[in-house]
Amino acid sequence: MTTVIGVRFRGSGRMYYFNPGPFTLHKGDYAVVDTSRGMEYGMVVTEPRLADEEDYVAPLRCVIRKATEDDKATYRKNLALEKEALAVCAEKVKEHNLNMKLLSAEYTFDGRKVLFYFTADGRVDFRDLVKDLATSFHTRIELRQVGFRDETKLQGGIGICGRPYCCHTFLSDFAPVSIKMAKDQNLSLNPVKISGTCGRLMCCLRYEEETYETLTKNLPNEGDTVETPNGTGEVLHVNILRQLVKVGIAQDKGDVLLKEYPLEEIKILKHRHHNDNLSDKEKRQLKELENN
Repeated sequence: MTTVIGVRFRGSGRMYYFNPGPFTLHKGDYAVVDTSRGMEYGMVVTEPRLADEEDYVAPLRCVIRKATEDDKATYRKNLALEKEALAVCAEKVKEHNLNMKLLSAEYTFDGRKVLFYFTADGRVDFRDLVKDLATSFHTRIELRQVGFRDETKLQGGIGICGRPYCCHTFLSDFAPVSIKMAKDQNLSLNPVKISGTCGRLMCCLRYEEETYETLTKNLPNEGDTVETPNGTGEVLHVNILRQLVKVGIAQDKGDVLLKEYPLEEIKILKHRHHNDNLSDKEKRQLKELENN
């Protein structure tokens, strides 16, 4: 067992574990740590705790020191330099006529490297751009092409729920999201309604998926044939959260009895092939959303 602390470097970025060594650090403190790309400045986001080797990626790197006022000043200076670097890089991209969208610039804490993040529809030959930038900044340059979800995470914004994007505020990693999750939650399969600003399936579809999987496990689908205390009928609607099933039962003279039953009072006799009633275009869009 080893004592570790969790450190996060940028906003809702991924958390990494470090060995605090002789330093007393608590959640909310700032520290300078040793990373694969040199010294970095980050916020401590967990209290010290004992962890097994399987809980972190070996080798476990160490805290160099608890952040000083000079370290904090250096970090703020780097943030200001990043804005200037992004503007310079944008001009260079225009000069080289490259089809790429710059998103952000990031200085390493020691200032020995500048990373530029961008999106593009395909591969971009930016070798000449890197040489030009290295001459301008007199430091190492690295360009990283990221996906559309990463673009949204970096830039932030307000979602259709009226709240800041989850990926920009607290999600550190992108978990897989599938069309099945929307189906399980009885949501509209209209691609516009279940995709985020990034153009991919909304991350929040995953939040309640486990609960819905449990609740829908024994429920019938709309269109299924079921047996009820009042006879055999067709499922017209399912209330997943209340576990109620609305059934239409054919009566004499062509009338239909509409009644809602608790799940335990019905028995499924025949499943009907589920039809989403989607156009071919919408099906293609959904497939693209799920593949990305």
